Amino acid sequence: PESKSAIAQPDQCHSNPTYPLYPNPSAAAASMASIPSNDVSENGHGNGNGPSPPRAKRPRAALISAAQIRDEFAHHDPAVARVNNGSFGCCPASVLEAQARWQRLFLAQPDAFYFDGLQPGLRRSRAAVAALVNAGDVSEISLVDNATTAAAIVLQHAAWSFAEGHFARGDAVLMLHYAYGAVKKSIQAYVARAGATVVEVPLPFPVTSPDAIITEFHAALAVAKAGGRKVRLAVIDHITSMPSVLIPVKELVAICRQEGVDKVFVDAAHSVGQVPVDVRDIGADFYTSNLHKWFFCPPAVAFLHTRKGGPITSQLHHPVVSHEYGNGLPMESGWIGTRDYSAQIVVPEAIHFVNRFEGGIEGIRSRNHEKVIEMGRMLAEAWGTFLGSPPVMCGSMAMVGMPCCLCIESDDDALRVRTMLRKDFKVEVPIYYNSRQVKVQEMAKDNNSDPVTGYVRISHQVYNVKEEYERLRDAVNKLVAEGFTSAKLRPAEKIIYSTEVWTV
Repeated sequence: PESKSAIAQPDQCHSNPTYPLYPNPSAAAASMASIPSNDVSENGHGNGNGPSPPRAKRPRAALISAAQIRDEFAHHDPAVARVNNGSFGCCPASVLEAQARWQRLFLAQPDAFYFDGLQPGLRRSRAAVAALVNAGDVSEISLVDNATTAAAIVLQHAAWSFAEGHFARGDAVLMLHYAYGAVKKSIQAYVARAGATVVEVPLPFPVTSPDAIITEFHAALAVAKAGGRKVRLAVIDHITSMPSVLIPVKELVAICRQEGVDKVFVDAAHSVGQVPVDVRDIGADFYTSNLHKWFFCPPAVAFLHTRKGGPITSQLHHPVVSHEYGNGLPMESGWIGTRDYSAQIVVPEAIHFVNRFEGGIEGIRSRNHEKVIEMGRMLAEAWGTFLGSPPVMCGSMAMVGMPCCLCIESDDDALRVRTMLRKDFKVEVPIYYNSRQVKVQEMAKDNNSDPVTGYVRISHQVYNVKEEYERLRDAVNKLVAEGFTSAKLRPAEKIIYSTEVWTV
């Protein structure tokens, strides 16, 4: 039966070329010339905001079967228990095939593709994203490579505001303690260097409720505003990466509005495909999410939503300057030089894929959430530990405490144990070291009252099966039974006495 919650696919949102991929350039050029171009301006590039040409509507496919799901992800290494969708996402074979058609079309006749096909294709994807996240207008959506690029766009503007005197040196930028590492470095590279005072919200982990985060956010915002200082930008994660926690983002945005924060940027790299996203309801000035992590697009594609009508919109620019500079961020992002744009064109094909599942993307999210909590609880029970956050603060990822006896005492320990699980047990899962440097709470303890410092971050996506989590469980149990500690993986320390080297 047709799912009532399937994502709408307007006629203009189909990404498959309506022409065959001919083996010779002249035939390809003739085929490309048949693309309607009523949303392309005189320079051939288009502004991406005109009406889209009507496209033949694709008939809805029957609901996908378990065997078809296996076929769609048969390119995954069958030897690996891949419980880490969160890092790089996944892309089904049908979407990869659509991407390959666009790549071959470009290679067959790149000039025709550039002048006649690229911008209409990008606009169809932008329209699909706008509908997906309830944007007010397609012009509010820009397609970029990833959320890190979107962060650079926003932070670059903030840095210019400091440099040009619109912001005073010492004005504050607020971010979460568990902000993504690349975004933290971008904040340092752009706004701290330009003169901003950076204030971190010291979030607790493990976390027991959204209220705990709201309390810490209030306290950090008071620090940021101390002495009459203005808070120019708040950078808020929707779902933090490591540790993974679903943040009460709508409530934090509302607090920012009440407290006079100039602008709010939501880094939602993991959100689309994990949790419902309504950018108008959330109310941030800027919102970004990857589409290759949890929405089945090939790497790399993300979007940046900017609220229409604000004076800042025309001041945002892609950090890679090319010929479209000054034509608006959607157009600047739609051409940053010769490169492969196919991942950005096949968003409608990803929508077609998710609509093959019962309940569409809502059904996928719900089942992934239920399964990741079920598997997390199974692991916690086997290891005598607990989940790092309540189910209401999980999407399709969950943090699970590891046995204390593994003695994970640093980020390096966590990485070495992760590498060992990959190489020796064929299990791929990120491991998080919970530093004692976070002073807002005592370290959580396991069933033996020992402090838990290491956590696995498990993911669940449509291709995962229970046996993969059991392999993770059994691998860790084997290490515990053998008396393994992470100290065994540490490099030998070398002490130099005179001309002799002693290894300990």
